[in-house]
Amino acid sequence: MSFGTNLQYLRQLSGSMTQEALAEKLNVSRQTISKWEQDEANPEMEKALVLCNIFNCTLDNLFREEMDKRCDAYKNLRVELVPGFRYVEYTVISTDPEGDAISRVYKYANDNGVENPKVIGWDFPNLSVEQINVFKMHGYTAAWILPEGLVPENLEVKVQAAHNYAAIHIEKPFEKPFATIPGAYNTLMDYMQTNGLVFDESEGIPCFETEGESMDVYIACK
Repeated sequence: MSFGTNLQYLRQLSGSMTQEALAEKLNVSRQTISKWEQDEANPEMEKALVLCNIFNCTLDNLFREEMDKRCDAYKNLRVELVPGFRYVEYTVISTDPEGDAISRVYKYANDNGVENPKVIGWDFPNLSVEQINVFKMHGYTAAWILPEGLVPENLEVKVQAAHNYAAIHIEKPFEKPFATIPGAYNTLMDYMQTNGLVFDESEGIPCFETEGESMDVYIACK
């Protein structure tokens, strides 16, 4: 772990705050910030507490954790207003549900004359302890975002209202999916905490991923 790396990470999460801007907030020189980030020196306790206040973190976060979960695959951290949309969903619970769920909603789309559907997905949480621990299952829901004006036959249509989401873009998410995708969620949660955003699961879809060779991860926030 490195205090200097953590400090650089927090600056990047805070709208790519410059060393100069941070130095001004702390009433120190830019060179002091640079030394901290190169681990050539540590701030006094008073300044460390101010850093915690600026970045909405704790001293343990700053000095004892490895906060930088980013990798070169992550880009475009942002808050985005996602317009409302209609969708059809399908949930699979198995040891490997993602492919089956996505295939089913692609079939829904193709059966309704849509060849390149927009598809999103999210983990389905409502499993029993036995399913998780004994049978090693997990759940996944895939959803087809309906084109405007399309009303599919014999499928339940749900509606998601417009909502603010914290979002991140991932290049090549499936090269190391069990590290890259969870890491994106962790980075988004850090971004939200640093910028005073609160996870909002009050209505609709609390988080989701886009499907494809690249991916955007969204977490509802307020």
